[in-house]
Amino acid sequence: MMTTMLLALDFPPMGGGIARMHGELARRFPKGELIVSTPSDPDATEVDPGLPALVDRLALGLRRAKTLPGVLFWSRRAVSLARHHRVRFVHCGNVKPAGYPARWVFERLRIPYGIFLHGGDLLSEQHKIRHSRLKRRAARAIFGGAAVLMTNSTWTRDLALSVLGELGLDGHGQRLRVVPLGTDPKQFRPGIDPSTVRERYGLPDGGAHWLVTVARLERHKGIDTVIEALPAILDRTPDVRYAVAGIGPDRERLEKLAHKRGLGDRVRFLGGVSDQDLPAFYNLASVYVGASRRAERLGIEGFGISLVEASACGLPVVAGDSGGIPEAVRDGETGLLVPSEEPAAFADAISRLLADAALARRLGDNGRRAVEGHFNWDRVVRDLRAIEGEVAR
Repeated sequence: MMTTMLLALDFPPMGGGIARMHGELARRFPKGELIVSTPSDPDATEVDPGLPALVDRLALGLRRAKTLPGVLFWSRRAVSLARHHRVRFVHCGNVKPAGYPARWVFERLRIPYGIFLHGGDLLSEQHKIRHSRLKRRAARAIFGGAAVLMTNSTWTRDLALSVLGELGLDGHGQRLRVVPLGTDPKQFRPGIDPSTVRERYGLPDGGAHWLVTVARLERHKGIDTVIEALPAILDRTPDVRYAVAGIGPDRERLEKLAHKRGLGDRVRFLGGVSDQDLPAFYNLASVYVGASRRAERLGIEGFGISLVEASACGLPVVAGDSGGIPEAVRDGETGLLVPSEEPAAFADAISRLLADAALARRLGDNGRRAVEGHFNWDRVVRDLRAIEGEVAR
C-alpha cells in the first residue's frame, strides 16, 4: 500500500476553494492511505474526526506557519511523519509555504513531491521572482525539485510554463499535468428546497429572479461588474435581485457602489454561507454569475469551483472569459462567456437567459451532466492517484 502525505496550508474548517479541494481529497482517499499535515485550527475537532484520512495538526496556527520558524517546525514535523508512516509521495497544496517542507522531505528522505498550482499563486510568484533574488532562488529550488507540477486548467499550465521559463527551468515543462477540479454531485444537485435558506438570510421570494455569486469579496472576483450591469438588467426584467455569499476586504466598497447605483435592497451581501446551506442557496437562483477578471498581482480565477457547483445544481452560468474559467464553463453548452470587464455584456447575457427559459434549462441540464461525467471529486482523486503511481514507478 502506498501512503501519501498532503501538506496543506488551507484545510477545513477554513473556507475557500483550495481548502475545499484539500478537504475533498481527505474524504475520498482510501482509509489509511493519506496523511494530512496542516496548521492548527480552533474548530478542527468539528472536522478531523469525521475524515478517513489521518489529520496531523501542527502545534502552530496559519499565520505562524508562514514565518521562518514556522516553516522550519513544519519541515521537521513533515520528515518525522514521512518516516513513521513510510510515505511514498508528497502532495504540496501550494507553492509556499508548503513547498519548503516538501523540499526538506525530498532532500532528507528522497521522497518525490508534486505541487498543485492554482493560478493566483503563480502570479504572486512571478512578481516575487522578478523583484527578489532570494525569492527567485527559493522558488527555483521548490519548482526544480518537484517530480510533477499539477495545474487546475490549461490556462494555469501555460502560466506555469512562463514562470518556469523565467526561473531557467524550461525543461521542467514536461512535468506539468492538467487536473481540472470538480465538485460533489450528490451534495450539489437540483431540486433542493431553498425555503430554509430564504428565511435564514431574509431573501424574499415573491416571484423574484435571483442572480447569485459565491466568492470571496476581492477586486478580482468582479462583483462590481455585476452591480454595474444590474440597472440595464432591471430595465428589461424589473423583478431581479442579486445575492452575494462570501466575506472579504472589498465589501464596504461594493456596498457603496450598490448604493451609488440606487440599487437599495436589490443587492444583498450575505457574508459567509455555510457548506450545508450552499446547495440550497444555489437552488434559489435563476442564473449564477461569475465575473472574475485578472488583477495583476492580486488574483485570477485559475478554474472556479463555484462555477461547477452551480452547474451541478442545474443552474445556467454567465461568466467572464478570463483565466481558466472557459474550462469550467463551456460557452454555449453549460453557460455563456462574455468579456470579463464589460457590464453591458453581462447585462445582455443575463437578460437573454431570464427571457429564454428553454435556453436556461438546456444550459443547466448540460452543466449537471458535465459534473456527473467529469467535473467531480472522484475523478480528481483518480487523476491524482494515477499521477502518484506514475511518479513512484
